[in-house]
Amino acid sequence: MTDVENIPAVMADIGKNARAAAAELSYASAERKHAALISAAEAVWENRDKIIAANKLDMEFGRAKGLSPAMMDRLMLDEDRIRAMQDGLRAVAEQDDPVGETITEWDMASGLHIKRVRTPLGVIGVIYESRPNVTADAGALCLKAGNAVILRGGSESFHSSGAIHDCLAQGLRDAGLPEAAIQLVPTRDRAAVTEMLTMTDHIDVIVPRGGKGLVGLVQREARVPVFAHLEGIVHIYIDKDADPVKTLNVVMNAKTRRTGICGAAECLLIHEDVVDTIGQGVIRALLDKGVTVDADMKLAQIEGTSPARPDHWGHEFLDMEIAAKTVSSVEDAMAHIREYGSNHTDCIMTENQATADLFLSRLDSAILMHNASTQFADGGEFGMGAEIGIATGKMHARGPVGAEQLTSFKYIVTGDGTVRS
Repeated sequence: MTDVENIPAVMADIGKNARAAAAELSYASAERKHAALISAAEAVWENRDKIIAANKLDMEFGRAKGLSPAMMDRLMLDEDRIRAMQDGLRAVAEQDDPVGETITEWDMASGLHIKRVRTPLGVIGVIYESRPNVTADAGALCLKAGNAVILRGGSESFHSSGAIHDCLAQGLRDAGLPEAAIQLVPTRDRAAVTEMLTMTDHIDVIVPRGGKGLVGLVQREARVPVFAHLEGIVHIYIDKDADPVKTLNVVMNAKTRRTGICGAAECLLIHEDVVDTIGQGVIRALLDKGVTVDADMKLAQIEGTSPARPDHWGHEFLDMEIAAKTVSSVEDAMAHIREYGSNHTDCIMTENQATADLFLSRLDSAILMHNASTQFADGGEFGMGAEIGIATGKMHARGPVGAEQLTSFKYIVTGDGTVRS
């Protein structure tokens, strides 16, 4: 690892090399980018034993650091997850190349023909925690969109990220693209993060992917523009017209499939008319599965629940815990979500289309779902191959950020000796 004293110089070199690589990538052919990603995918699978061995070192580090079970789950890699990483690289490779795509075009009475065309953003800095697969996802998506990327993985995933990055670098070499197109910061020292946040000459946008502490730090201190979501405070509203079987299946999947991801359900809002039927069934199933249910006064009558505190509303548990509250209507549910949500993902369970339409049109979360598990809040599940994160702001990118969202655009204006009167 790099000495702390050398970090500013190291980061300056990384930034300079990334800017040069971005200039070359901006006109790299779709075929070469495709070749790089396919080669990287093959290298990931061929080197799976090395990646797993590196991950074991990270798991030991995580245990010594006292990471929660949810965070350890995020950190862990096995053959299935490496296969999924390989599949993600291949899926991104097979997508249409967004660079150079004509978004729209039109003619003006003046004789001008105008086209709006997709173009890379330039250099993207990605700062992430724990999940080493982000190394592959972010590297692939940035490359697909013609961007160079500087990856700063979490201290916990240092060895895993390094092993995965080696595979991406192999893909770049095999395709004749600059290795500086995908660079990994070679230190655990958080001083590297501080440097990245102020590298306005070298980085065009920062994407933080991690916990509230990391994302909050980036949003407060970055001088570079940021695509971010602070938290995934995900709600499921169980309407009085919900189907009991669909609701049970969706809620159990949304909460317990993987508790440590940002699309995991964190709060149930249950219509008062179905508290004693669907609501009771869902809560008992959660309790039986080992989920702690922090319930309001009415729901706390269900044996095994815990009384909810005010700080349980708007809380991202990322664990086998969920808050549960009774509401009197869809309007009441929406008011709660507006007050305590994070504009990430929210869901309604109902068979009443008019109620669903009200929920979907009046709320403004980045992702809104009807009768579907919130664990689908993922770029791969949206057909993007992978995602670099989920943006909850409204500027430029929103929701899952895939290759297309990592582009800007330029105008191509054509005339024939045309002058303005």
